[in-house]
Amino acid sequence: MSTKEKIEEDVLLAEKTEKHNEIILYNDDVNTFDHVIDTLIYACDHTPEQAEQCSIIVHYKGQCTVKTGSFEELKPRCTMLLEAGLSAEIS
Repeated sequence: MSTKEKIEEDVLLAEKTEKHNEIILYNDDVNTFDHVIDTLIYACDHTPEQAEQCSIIVHYKGQCTVKTGSFEELKPRCTMLLEAGLSAEIS
């Protein structure tokens, strides 16, 4: 087995075992589209287009995954969403 093959196997194994969590944003009747968009740009590093699309999905579908990653990475972002008055959770 060559070194290159061994490295590729290690990378593939690491990708399969890493668990990704999601921040799910929920719809509410309180926050405006502008507030949700601005908060997603700030808290989740979305582009304005991404934030607008997520806000539309949340409005019509009731929820939307707005960020994925490790729990440690998502926790402060979810906290920012909650502190801004949005309804969100990590799953």
